[in-house]
Amino acid sequence: MSDLLVQASSEEEMLSAGEIFARDLNPSDVVALCGQLGAGKTHFSKGIVSGLGAVEPVTSPTFSLVNEYRTGRLPVFHFDFYRLEEASELVTIGWDDYLEEDGVVIVEWADKFQELLPEETIWLDLSIRENGVHEITRQ
Repeated sequence: MSDLLVQASSEEEMLSAGEIFARDLNPSDVVALCGQLGAGKTHFSKGIVSGLGAVEPVTSPTFSLVNEYRTGRLPVFHFDFYRLEEASELVTIGWDDYLEEDGVVIVEWADKFQELLPEETIWLDLSIRENGVHEITRQ
């Protein structure tokens, strides 16, 4: 069963939702974001990073695969699995090391390699309704 967490009608509302969500995050939390292109995964991630107090500009890790933000109350490791073809690529860039840090790991397109995420991962689905409203539900 999924629980509706947020409905957002703008980028600003999605950022704000991420900031609010970040308040309850703790060291070693892993947040898995799933949803189609344009569902708001990166904007929600930007809100989480901001909500944790990081001051660096937040960018999509689509091409870098992971971005690190270490200036907030917790370090954030922001991954994007979209371009990865095999789980071994993730292991090569130090996935296991990131999971052992006392920070928050955010993963866009997490459903590509579900088997690599810890059992206690926080799974969120992002979607766009026909009226353009973005929804975030917790699995």
